[in-house]
Amino acid sequence: MENFNEMENMAENQDEKMKAAMRLTYNTQKRRLQLPEYGRNVQKMIEYVKSISDREERNRQARAVISVMETVNPQVHLQEDYEHKLWDHMYIISGFDLDVDSPYPAPKPEELSTPPVEIKHKRTPVKIAHYGRNIENIINLIAEHEDGEAKDAMIRSIAMYMRQQYLIWNKDSVNDETIFNDLVRLSGGRIQIPEGLHLGRIPNDQVFSRPGPGNPKNRMMRQKNGRMKNFKK
Repeated sequence: MENFNEMENMAENQDEKMKAAMRLTYNTQKRRLQLPEYGRNVQKMIEYVKSISDREERNRQARAVISVMETVNPQVHLQEDYEHKLWDHMYIISGFDLDVDSPYPAPKPEELSTPPVEIKHKRTPVKIAHYGRNIENIINLIAEHEDGEAKDAMIRSIAMYMRQQYLIWNKDSVNDETIFNDLVRLSGGRIQIPEGLHLGRIPNDQVFSRPGPGNPKNRMMRQKNGRMKNFKK
């Protein structure tokens, strides 16, 4: 009877050990990793170094942990002055609570939490979105040019390019007057359209209209597909 009770107790103890071994511990229940690239084992090593009372031994173990960190995260070698980075990372992982004789000054928490300097852009908003900023810049350069035939040619060229951009984003057709008004508006009134200026007809190979049965390119594709079908038959 006693042997039976002993066997039963041993079985219960073994069952408890198995349940304890199978019990899961989630990372969310553990302490947060300060620098995940080094892993939890390095963090545990640093916690152990903090618990060492003897300063000389603590320094020796700290140098050993630095060697481990260098092995675990070899990408740190790509950084300039990587040894300094490793010691800084050790202090960060320790929560800035590590008393060792480092070859580099210990970083301060406020130095790592300083927000980046805001870079203010002096750009003004784009006046007409479908033309973009580059066209505005070109128009400003043309506006500063001396009046004459060269400037008139520049105005005609930029107006034709503006018409192409207009057709891409807006309508199937646009009259010259709309383009000229936009050009004067973008120049702030500094450009005056030469008298009698006409942009002329857009060639078929420069038509940017939406897909449709009347589009010359679509007609060519239908004719090509028809010839291919006849050939297969």
